[in-house]
Amino acid sequence: MLTQNDLKQLQAKSISLQIVENQLNGFKNGFPFLKIKNAAAVGNGILRCTDEEKARYIAIWENFLTKEQGRVVKFVPASGAASRMFKELFEFIEKSACHCELDPQSLENKNAFLATFFYEIEKFAFYDLLDKKCNELENSGLEQLLIDGEFVKVLKILLEKEGLNYGNLPKGLLLFHSYRSEKRTAFLEHLAEGAMYAKNNQNVVNLHFTISPEHKILFENHLAENIDFYENLFGVKFFINFSEQKKSTDTIAANADNEPFREDDGSLVFRPGGHGALIENLNDLDFDIVFIKNIDNVVPDRLKEPTTEYKKLIAGVLVSLQFQAFEYLKELENEEISDAKLHIISKFCESRLNNFNSQISLLNRSKLIDYLKNKLNRPIRVCGMVKNEGEPGGGPYLVYNQDNTISPQVLESSQINLKDESQKKLMENATHFNPVDLVCGLKNYKGEKFNLPDFIDNNTCFISSKSKNGKELKALELPGLWNGAMSEWNTIFVEVPIETFNPVKNVNDLLREQHQN
Repeated sequence: MLTQNDLKQLQAKSISLQIVENQLNGFKNGFPFLKIKNAAAVGNGILRCTDEEKARYIAIWENFLTKEQGRVVKFVPASGAASRMFKELFEFIEKSACHCELDPQSLENKNAFLATFFYEIEKFAFYDLLDKKCNELENSGLEQLLIDGEFVKVLKILLEKEGLNYGNLPKGLLLFHSYRSEKRTAFLEHLAEGAMYAKNNQNVVNLHFTISPEHKILFENHLAENIDFYENLFGVKFFINFSEQKKSTDTIAANADNEPFREDDGSLVFRPGGHGALIENLNDLDFDIVFIKNIDNVVPDRLKEPTTEYKKLIAGVLVSLQFQAFEYLKELENEEISDAKLHIISKFCESRLNNFNSQISLLNRSKLIDYLKNKLNRPIRVCGMVKNEGEPGGGPYLVYNQDNTISPQVLESSQINLKDESQKKLMENATHFNPVDLVCGLKNYKGEKFNLPDFIDNNTCFISSKSKNGKELKALELPGLWNGAMSEWNTIFVEVPIETFNPVKNVNDLLREQHQN
């Protein structure tokens, strides 16, 4: 039962009572699994382009940019702290608190991850910065500290506030790559990448980063220190904006009885709603075409060619399909449209957009027109998909919708009923996975912005177990940004090579060949 003080708290956070009641009902009733028709595969929901098709789509995209037919932006979720990158290092510090001496041999025997980290530490882009900080704080260089077995001390200088503070900084502000004349953070690599495929005919590159409020000044200072250099390096003008996850997208926490979890003073507890909350940030952008890519999936310049090529490819696919959809929507406004044309548009929905309706032949003319308008007049996204090399889970599927139609969806394993053997088998046999490589069209055929929250499947929330002040609580994550938050979009899957997927999930990933120069 919510009190008057609760209602005042909701008002202060700009959260409606109806939203909170819906969330509490979600805790009580749970959320249904989605039903898979098939895992998407090449020839069955995933487009594999020939060299000729690839060249044609790239040309379409480059022509689009040259003619400045629409405004383009690169959207990068960058609010996450880098703490998870250093999980093994934090654990080592904690376990080693009682030990004064640790030699390399003991590291090698007990912790291969730490052995790799220390033996190859000179390969990290942050090595020189760490060495300088060691000299400042310990009057001893990094190499000497390692010779002396001061492994924990080195890690603390790297991770803690008194040192480089890498354990608390956002991942975007960590040094990722070394070049002869510079060292780049993940943030700066996104500037470089954007200049290679999102530069318009006025040499302008638009980028938008979602960040945490506590990191805003750090990002702004980092940008101010580097923007002139990078504009001169790539011969472009960068327009870069930042936004924060809105407090109105926080979700209420519940106790074991599915009632509101409260602080000791009786106030309600809210938690961030997950990356799905960023659909609101995306909705605020006034751009026609938006690229979306995670902050940590970047490579040095020498390896950017495949990324650039396939970004242009999927953008060309989007522009091509969007143009055709817009033309069909204009034709559907004509009451005298022929039955033959309606058949052509229906086949476009099936063969190009992979939207299937087993009952379409039973629809009368009026209902068919309404159906086609509804299916075509919605946001569109083209998603790059990478071949699965052994890890089943989140990826591309053909899924039954609430209206019994079938369409492409990006699903996580938590959205699939793994107790149903047939559904589990479909997931385990999936051929591709989702690297979060999207290009999106956000405006309709009249040039008007879609209201993106209208296209969310609110039944795709996720409940997880957390704790606060020693008490267990239930947390609610909103439909994921590229999952349920885009459920009602038109979705096209295109195969892209594994070379375009190089995420940095732990610090030692930076030692992989793809992140070395």
